[in-house]
Amino acid sequence: MIRLLEELSMNAWPSLQTVLDDGWILRFANGHTRRANSVHPLYPPHQDVEAKILNCERLYGEKKLNVIFKMTQASQPDGLDDILAARGYRAEWPTSVQLLHMMDWPHVPMQGVTLCESLTDEWFAATCTLGGIDGRRQATLWQMLANIVPATCFASIGYAGEVIACGLGVQQNGFVGLFDIVTDRRFRRQGYGEALVRAILAWGRQQGAHAAYLQVMLDNDPALRLYEKLGFREVYRYWYRIK
Repeated sequence: MIRLLEELSMNAWPSLQTVLDDGWILRFANGHTRRANSVHPLYPPHQDVEAKILNCERLYGEKKLNVIFKMTQASQPDGLDDILAARGYRAEWPTSVQLLHMMDWPHVPMQGVTLCESLTDEWFAATCTLGGIDGRRQATLWQMLANIVPATCFASIGYAGEVIACGLGVQQNGFVGLFDIVTDRRFRRQGYGEALVRAILAWGRQQGAHAAYLQVMLDNDPALRLYEKLGFREVYRYWYRIK
């Protein structure tokens, strides 16, 4: 399940450049988000691990990016986390990956939520505003979103002529992933985030999804409570090793 969800999430949140290196997946996206700018050691390598780490450090260094490894309990080879720790890589940003089995989830669309299956200027502008994304990162994010191959749902909620909440759903192989769910600070704790998530889940069911997944940092208590309320349960955790 770990490798499956990791593969789905990489497809749902694509990098701009990818290097396949003997079982490890190296992703590059001008430094925008750790997920898209890190090494994903998903499969068992055949080459010397120390040499592989040095190669990663060289490649990310050439792009003036920090060397970051996205780690799970299934990272390969066994013992890689200890090897990285011994080389001075610190563990940061622990994150819960959660799953919702949704065979009985209603297909009925949520009132007041706008859904679009293609990227629009309005949705993108709102996401950048609510997420505090500016400058070069906007151009990178647009490219990343435009590069998504599976079915997409760009969801938003408007109030008094402005977008106050937005998020992304990506459906592939019966799983719908939720990404970048964000609500205007002025309107939090009023049910808009829940309405947005429910709308994306309903869209996913219409697309044939039987399960939903998401990633939430362990220090995000409001989001953890919301997802628990909706029935999501943790299936594994990941963390980053950064030097």
